[in-house]
Amino acid sequence: MYEGVIDPLGGINSLWPLFGLANQLLSVVALCLGTTLLIKMHKTKYLSVTLVPLSFMCAVTFSAGYLKVFSPDPRLGFLSGAGSLLREATAMADPTKAAELARQAAVWRFDALVAVFFLLLVLGIVLGSARQWWQLIRGTRRVVLHENEFVPITATQLAQF
Repeated sequence: MYEGVIDPLGGINSLWPLFGLANQLLSVVALCLGTTLLIKMHKTKYLSVTLVPLSFMCAVTFSAGYLKVFSPDPRLGFLSGAGSLLREATAMADPTKAAELARQAAVWRFDALVAVFFLLLVLGIVLGSARQWWQLIRGTRRVVLHENEFVPITATQLAQF
């Protein structure tokens, strides 16, 4: 956040795409969890409720993340934008502005690294979840629920809290 205060070109402009990517990847993780719970509760007839949005979110988020990192358009891709900034910095006569552009290029390369790290982690979660779903549905993995049974509380017990 400090970087956004001292550098109006860097801070929020470089963090915002990462926040957006992380937000969408979080929805993918939540849908994986929901699918796992449905399978463990033996509610497989409702799997389309989570698998359809999960498929859509995976397709859109992973393709957008790939484009954000590897797009050849310097206005879109982190890596091509960093390369464009470095080419601009080498052609610049003012050394302070050239150093600033080179620093911004380094920030965009780091953002690309973070985005790829996020994408790989969530891909691991999706693939691990799919493997577990397959085992649970086939019956090769035992269903283990850690939830307690519902215990109704009477009005007098509730009044004691």
